[in-house]
Amino acid sequence: MTKRETEFVTASSGNVFEDLELPEAAELLAKARLASMIASIIESRGLTQTRAAEVLGATQPIISNLNRGRLSGFSLDRLLRFLNTLGRDVEIRVGPCSPGRRAARTTVKPV
Repeated sequence: MTKRETEFVTASSGNVFEDLELPEAAELLAKARLASMIASIIESRGLTQTRAAEVLGATQPIISNLNRGRLSGFSLDRLLRFLNTLGRDVEIRVGPCSPGRRAARTTVKPV
């Protein structure tokens, strides 16, 4: 980069899908975070994709897609069921939108 070129940096909203102006950005981020948690549990247990598929009642290609972040074929419900099957409680809380924010949001937070 030469001295004449200028770098522009845009601060993230905290949701890359929103920053890319993708539809259903909150759901995409929630799915990505849930899939990441599932992949971490599978890895921490030392499960192969084949064994993880057996445990979750899925197929190896489905687990491969999950691990690679290819989540278009996954519903939030399915990801939540995978977490329950892996022995994780899932808690959904609903509350009013925080003051000062324009819109309500959906978030996924690990315990």
